[in-house]
Amino acid sequence: MGQIHLVRHGQASFGSANYDQLSTLGYEQSRLLGQWYASRKQTFQRVIVGGMERHQQTADACLAELPKTLLPEGEWQHDAGFAEFDHHQVMLRHCPEFGDLAMFKQMLARHEQPQRALEHLFRAAVQRWMSGWHDDDYSETWPAFRRRTIAALERLDGNHSKQSTIVFTSGGVIATLMQHLLGLQDYQVMEMMWTLVNASVTKLLQRPGEFSVSYLNNYSHLEWLGPPGTVTYR
Repeated sequence: MGQIHLVRHGQASFGSANYDQLSTLGYEQSRLLGQWYASRKQTFQRVIVGGMERHQQTADACLAELPKTLLPEGEWQHDAGFAEFDHHQVMLRHCPEFGDLAMFKQMLARHEQPQRALEHLFRAAVQRWMSGWHDDDYSETWPAFRRRTIAALERLDGNHSKQSTIVFTSGGVIATLMQHLLGLQDYQVMEMMWTLVNASVTKLLQRPGEFSVSYLNNYSHLEWLGPPGTVTYR
């Protein structure tokens, strides 16, 4: 039986000009994950990196902690099918102020609970995207995103049923794959996105033509090795 470890990237740089970069904490979260794997002598026969810079940075920081004997020889594979949906476009279509970062921060600052206000805005933006009523507004629709991520998972099938694979990806991808495997509703995908911890691991078991969920959103390595404040969701 094979194993597939879906890793959500470390904390990215929300609020900066380029979100697609790990924060200082994001690098540390990724290193802690690597240290946890090293302590367990976890081997990987395949490394898959999604299509974002933060995926590559998470992979680099994490796997640098593992002895080379635990990793495959040769190049890591890159698969843009595991890239996140365009959250910037999704937010912008719902909230045009998001296009001006300074204006957007001022708008949030007027709320008594800015983080809660941001969460409500993002939920509404994702709901608009998923509704299907505004598909012409998006370069990638929700159904197209689902097809892309499921196809990426299915590409991991084949002659690897006894191997361990690690995939560095994003929360939206992982939540969508959980929907596919567990039969969840669209609104549950949106709820799950908010619960997935940075640098958490979701593990799948693999048989030829079949995937099943072993565990979801494991971040015990961050609680075990990291100081308070290491567990983040954004």
